[in-house]
Amino acid sequence: MFSSRTGWSLTPNRLSQLVRERRAQGVLLLDLSESNPTRCGFTVDQNEVLAPLADPRALKYEPDPRGLLTARQAVVQYYAERGAALDPQQIFLTTSTSEAYSFVFRLLANPGDSILVPQPSYPLFDFLGGLNDVEVRPYPLVYVDGWQVDLEALASRFDARTRAVLMVHPNNPTGSYIRRPELTKIVDLCRRSQAAVIADEVFADFALAPDPGHVATHAQAFDVLTFTLSGLSKISALPQMKLAWIVVNGPADLRREAVARLEVVADTYLSVSAPVALAAPRWLALRRGIQPQIVERCRANLQTLDALLVPDAPLSRLKVTGGWYAILRVPATRSDEDWAVELVTHEGVLVHPGHFYDFPSKGFLVLSLLPKPGIFQEAARQIISRISALS
Repeated sequence: MFSSRTGWSLTPNRLSQLVRERRAQGVLLLDLSESNPTRCGFTVDQNEVLAPLADPRALKYEPDPRGLLTARQAVVQYYAERGAALDPQQIFLTTSTSEAYSFVFRLLANPGDSILVPQPSYPLFDFLGGLNDVEVRPYPLVYVDGWQVDLEALASRFDARTRAVLMVHPNNPTGSYIRRPELTKIVDLCRRSQAAVIADEVFADFALAPDPGHVATHAQAFDVLTFTLSGLSKISALPQMKLAWIVVNGPADLRREAVARLEVVADTYLSVSAPVALAAPRWLALRRGIQPQIVERCRANLQTLDALLVPDAPLSRLKVTGGWYAILRVPATRSDEDWAVELVTHEGVLVHPGHFYDFPSKGFLVLSLLPKPGIFQEAARQIISRISALS
């Protein structure tokens, strides 16, 4: 009766089940899996967020497949401040980056074609691939004093049905940006294989450490067909407002055809509401107030974590240059899920096990850097104490 696209296992894993039970019992967990900035105590002017929704222009329906021009112009200005000169005609508004991915996957791939995606990374891609009849094929990121693309392995993943290489910039959860030499090689591989680049830049504004060699943005790429995705969810810490976009760039002939085809896809859905699109310029401006708060919080929590990690501890922190997460390397004496279950059971601390992000081996826990400093410090102290005592 149901599509095979939705044939997922709906049985909760051990960790999810345990967390549900603890919360049903009224147990308050120190949650270092938190990814929702609206729950982390950042200062936001409520009137500045809500007032734009009362714009009377929203009472008139003026559909545009690309989205309202004023919103796209605001996106153009956002990229201008990052050094990319764009035209509003290159931009398509969507309700989320997930929808943006679906538009691009549908544009590029026939059923059974493949998109190459980084590993480890956010597990969303498997679901999006399945729902769009696209094979998601991982290429590895490797850690050698910092994360980097295994370019040789990436090259080996290409075949006749490869339609795009997806890059997350910086990657979630490794916090690693694409660097210029990596991009040069990836673009060359895509050019030779007639494949596109898909660049997810939702965390691009959240640099936590100097990295002068990383790519500023993929939005002004001209060598291969490139789709750059981002949105207000991270840029302005407004995930509830549901506004994202696609920037189309590349060789002029391919860009023109891609834009023409995307216009039909977008016109089929017309998904972005007028109130949200009209509010976009003011909401984008809010990033100047919220981003420094988030960066300061993440850097402070990283410093706290480093201060607690004594040199002889059996766990260590991996390098991170951007984003909202830190990765702990822990003893591989048990599975990552076992470690996470242990921490919930005995310390009341919730973290993400590495396998959630498809780390290729045991020994990794992922910690959100968004929680308030007091919560983060106490949770980190308990994590380090528990793992040290059992190792």
